Amino acid sequence: MRSVVRNPTPRCGCCHMPPRWCICAAQYDITCPLQIDLLSHPRELTRPSSTGPLITRVMPEAKQHVWTLAQRPTATRVLNPVREPWILHPRGRPAPVGADAAGVQVILLDGLWNETAVMSREVAMWGRLVSLPMTGASRFWLRAQQESDRFSTVEALLFVLAALHLAVPYEALRVQFELHVYASLRSRGRKDLAAEFLAGSVLLTALPDFLDQLHTRRPLEAPSSV
Repeated sequence: MRSVVRNPTPRCGCCHMPPRWCICAAQYDITCPLQIDLLSHPRELTRPSSTGPLITRVMPEAKQHVWTLAQRPTATRVLNPVREPWILHPRGRPAPVGADAAGVQVILLDGLWNETAVMSREVAMWGRLVSLPMTGASRFWLRAQQESDRFSTVEALLFVLAALHLAVPYEALRVQFELHVYASLRSRGRKDLAAEFLAGSVLLTALPDFLDQLHTRRPLEAPSSV
């Protein structure tokens, strides 16, 4: 049996997909008036399925701060004094009606549920605790078990964009997220599940030409890191 530790699958240095399913050609920058900061568990930097790096990859102004027990990012380091910090929290209050995205900084906790528990307790005092109506089924089909009340980091950001009526960055990020999930499913050999995901995806209308290219076999050499 091949050792996945000694012989890891070569991956693109940008999108972290195997070369066969590299999606960099469809990537584009997304501008947004909202300030976005991620507090990320170190493992999220190397998990190919992680959506935190996806956010910083397609939204260049977003910032990622690595959170460890030994060295935690401080409020002084992370918070922007001219914006109101929003911390997504299940016990928070509804987002203010008519809030201006240009005056908001959203803090996203990026990690598995048990990994973000400590973060949640410590950052709760940083700013306004906001609870958004996160409804519907998660499109993050990369978990071993789907849970109806849990969403990926990028989906949490999508709910924030929707609450602030930022339709253009919302739709652009949604496309990049769905492409990330679809390519990940294909790279795992989950062809049937990927086909089911694609049948209900915005990708069919948003990126039909790129999907045709993606489904065409490509060289196995790893692309250069960017």
